[in-house]
Amino acid sequence: MLLLGLASVTFRERSVPDVVRLAVDAGSEIVEWAGDRHVRPGDRAAASAARGACAGAGLRIGTYGSYHKAGASDPGAFDAVVATAVELGAPRVRVWAGTAASADVSPAGRAATVDALRRCADAVAERGMGLLVEHHVESLTDGLDTALRLRAEVGHPALVTHWQPRELPDADACLAEVRALRPATVHAFSWGADGFTERLPLVDRADLWAPVLAELTAQSRDDGTDTEVLLEFVPGDTAASLRRDAAALRDLRAGRDLAGAR
Repeated sequence: MLLLGLASVTFRERSVPDVVRLAVDAGSEIVEWAGDRHVRPGDRAAASAARGACAGAGLRIGTYGSYHKAGASDPGAFDAVVATAVELGAPRVRVWAGTAASADVSPAGRAATVDALRRCADAVAERGMGLLVEHHVESLTDGLDTALRLRAEVGHPALVTHWQPRELPDADACLAEVRALRPATVHAFSWGADGFTERLPLVDRADLWAPVLAELTAQSRDDGTDTEVLLEFVPGDTAASLRRDAAALRDLRAGRDLAGAR
């Protein structure tokens, strides 16, 4: 099934209790906790608090969104990431595949990043978790071909995929990526031509999100697995935008038409 929820980084400046309240108010089912603010690596007290707050509100814990950059971050720092994810009760840990675009990385640099990802995958697998790689520019997952190549090179059963759209995304291209990658988690947002600075309501890109949600639903049904769809970058960083976009996701999951919805 599709689990609809919130990436806590959406409300970076809010406290953990505030994020939980916002998530509940929007009808969320799951929260992905950010490792750069709400649950920092090594802060097991914060992880325990976030876990307890979610349990008390009836929310599931999603991926632990660490900002560990395989091949660039200190490999020893990943131990604290794993321990924090365990305390949080996260099913998987998200990392980055380096810090540079795939076209700019030397063969040696690529090999180092692949090796680092394999070590990360080993570490989380020992604790019964998965490893998720951010689908992002300035990394080795900056396109469909590069993301598929990286997955093949790492070749680890614990490695699962993440997906999110780019600036002013083409709906057909996005759908092709989702079909090929079969992501375990998705960050849902709509950006205009100016990217991060131009955030649109999801209903403004129903042409993108309706087929993507339909495809994700079919994948979850066929695979017998849950897929997390998490709102991020809501317009204005407001609770009202979160409620509106969360309602749009629920309508899309139900197969309802968003035409004219605001």
